[in-house]
Amino acid sequence: MKYFRLVWKNVWRKKIRTSLTILSVFVAFLLFALLSGIGYAFKGGVDVADAERLIVIHKVSLINPLPMSYLNRIASDDGVHSVTHASWFGGFYQEPRNQFGQFPVEPQAYFDMYPEFNIPDEQLEAFKRNRTGAVVGQELATTYGWEIGDRIPIQATIWTKADGGRTWEFDLEGIFSSDDPRGSTALMLFQHDYFEEARAFAKGTVGWYVLRVASGADPIQVASAIDLQFANSPNETKTSTEAAFAQSFMKQYGNIALIVTLILGAVFFTLLLVSGNTMSQSVRERISELAVLKTLGFGDRAVLGIVLSESVLIMLMGGLLGLGLGWVLVQGIAQQMAAFLPGVFLSPTAIAGAVAMMIGAGILAGIFPALKAMRLSIVDALARA
Repeated sequence: MKYFRLVWKNVWRKKIRTSLTILSVFVAFLLFALLSGIGYAFKGGVDVADAERLIVIHKVSLINPLPMSYLNRIASDDGVHSVTHASWFGGFYQEPRNQFGQFPVEPQAYFDMYPEFNIPDEQLEAFKRNRTGAVVGQELATTYGWEIGDRIPIQATIWTKADGGRTWEFDLEGIFSSDDPRGSTALMLFQHDYFEEARAFAKGTVGWYVLRVASGADPIQVASAIDLQFANSPNETKTSTEAAFAQSFMKQYGNIALIVTLILGAVFFTLLLVSGNTMSQSVRERISELAVLKTLGFGDRAVLGIVLSESVLIMLMGGLLGLGLGWVLVQGIAQQMAAFLPGVFLSPTAIAGAVAMMIGAGILAGIFPALKAMRLSIVDALARA
C-alpha cells in the first residue's frame, strides 16, 4: 500500500487508546470463533444429512417411543427401499461428564442404512454374533483409548435393567470410521436384542425408524403415506427428512443459532460504537495535520482512503489475533469434548466470514470520520488549529 507507513504511524499516535480498541476487537472475534466452533457442532447433523433417508418419530415428541410392530408396516409401503430403527440410550461412561450417543440397533440393517460408516467385515460379524457386543466410532476409541476386546461399562440414566441395576456392560467388537469428514463418529452402537431383553420397561418399542426412499420415489409422498397410515392410531407418527430430524433433535438444547446470533449482534454493535468513537477522536485531534496534507497535494479521495485504512487496520489487527487464538482454543475444545459434543469445528466459511466482518466493521466505524476528513476545508481547518 502506497501510504501504509503513514497509516501505521497514525494508528499508533495514541498507543493506549489504540491498544484498548484492538483489545476490544480481539475479545469480540475470540468470542466469534468460540461460538462459531460450538455452533457448528449443533448444526453438523444437518450438514451431513442424506436426502434419501427419512426419519419416523412419534407425532407428539421424540421422547415418545413407537411400537416395534410398525417396522413391517413401514417396510411394506410403496416407495420404501429399506427400514431400520434406533433408540436413545442416554448413559455415561465412568463419570456423568463422559456422555455420548449410545444406540441399540440391528447391526446389519443399521450399517446398510448408513454406508458412510466403514467397519471391517470381520468386526461387523463379531458384533452380530455377540449378544453383549458393541462397536464405537474412531473418535470415541481415540478419546478413551479403547481397543477391541475391552469391556466397557455404561451407567444408564434412563434405561434401568430388569434386575434393577443401572450398569450395562458391553464387549467392544469393532471400531468404525466415516467417509464424510463433516460427520461425527463419537457414538456407540449395541445389540437391540440385548437391550430389549434386559431393559425393565417399554419393551416392544423403539425410539424412531430410519428408512431409505426407493429410487425414483418422491420423499414427500412417501412421508405423507406413512403418516396417513398411522393417523388416528394411539401412536401417530411424524415423518421428516434426516436434516429436519437433526434440527429438531438439536433444539432440545435450545435455539443455539438464535443465542449465537443475539450474542454476536450485541458484541459487534458495541464494537462499532467503541471503534467509531476512536476514529472520531483521532480525526478531531488531527484536523490541522489533515489540512496540511491537503495543502501538500493529497486529494480528497486520498485522505478518505487513509482514514478508512486506519480503521480497517485496527480491526484486522485485533480481529486476526482473536480469530487465531480462537482457532487454537476450538481445536482444544474439540479434543476435550469429542465424546460429549462432537463436531466442534471452526469452518473455512466461518473464518472467511469473520475476515469479511473485520473489513466491513472497519469501514462502518471509519466511514463518517473519513467523510468528515475528506470534506474538510483547508482554510477552516487551519483557522481552528
